[in-house]
Amino acid sequence: MDRLDTLHLFVRIVELCSFTRAADERNLPRATATLAIKTLEARLGARLLERTTRQVRPTLDGQAYYERCKQILIELDDADASLTALAGNPRGILRLDLHGSHATRIVLPSIQDFRARYPEIELAISSGDRLVDLVREGIDCVIRAGTPRDSSLIAKRLALMPEVICASPAYLAQYGTPLHPDQLNQHQAVGFFSSNHDIRYPFTCTVDGEVKEYEPQGWITVNDAECYATCALNGCGLIQVPRFRVEPQLAAGELIEVLGDWAGPGLPVSVLYPYHRQRSPRVKAFVDWVTDLYGERFGLYNSM
Repeated sequence: MDRLDTLHLFVRIVELCSFTRAADERNLPRATATLAIKTLEARLGARLLERTTRQVRPTLDGQAYYERCKQILIELDDADASLTALAGNPRGILRLDLHGSHATRIVLPSIQDFRARYPEIELAISSGDRLVDLVREGIDCVIRAGTPRDSSLIAKRLALMPEVICASPAYLAQYGTPLHPDQLNQHQAVGFFSSNHDIRYPFTCTVDGEVKEYEPQGWITVNDAECYATCALNGCGLIQVPRFRVEPQLAAGELIEVLGDWAGPGLPVSVLYPYHRQRSPRVKAFVDWVTDLYGERFGLYNSM
């Protein structure tokens, strides 16, 4: 391995805390990765990594060397990005993580347009509702709904998605239809919590110009967006979701909107990426493209 490849490998071993995962990511045999780091340590005359049966951690020297290496690699990326030809024709693998409904209902239906614009970019897309560690997992950027909580990432707001409170006809027939947000506390709701944190999400309504939160009681709580809608369809209670996710069910009468006169402020959706990826031509190309995509679907958002 040449010196630059070894630096890339060392940085990813530190970030992933694993020789095996870093070697797999770079399509290297584990033995080749181990030899490369031993050779690097011998050349520097310093031990960089502490190896245990469970994980790999940098030594004090290794942590300092990692910080310098990471900065060097960022500078190299910046130098590449400064080339007009590369910036205009980005190439390489772009790793994305998208919530399921954003992947299947917004991004992927238009992905051939992205391919036509940037034919040299290869996409690797993971999907789910869990929070990912972008640096440790090697993800370039993610699309997430809600207010970003990780201040270590750059967040660009894409849209405010209109939300709807709804329930099945069977539920409303049994429990009645709320006629004012204050009546929500008398109703059952399907609960939703984050997969990684015990965070519950209240309903929001705009009452007399003020956004208010309501937490109706319920007997079932889920952490998956598809399960959330399925519970509502089966009469388990009220839900509040972005309208685009349940438009077919609303049109078919399988779900009924309630409290439409007290619509909430909308659910923010953002694209997030690490600071060291902000000058990557691949990331910039995707961020610009997906900003236009969400702008066409939900209206342009200019406040962030």
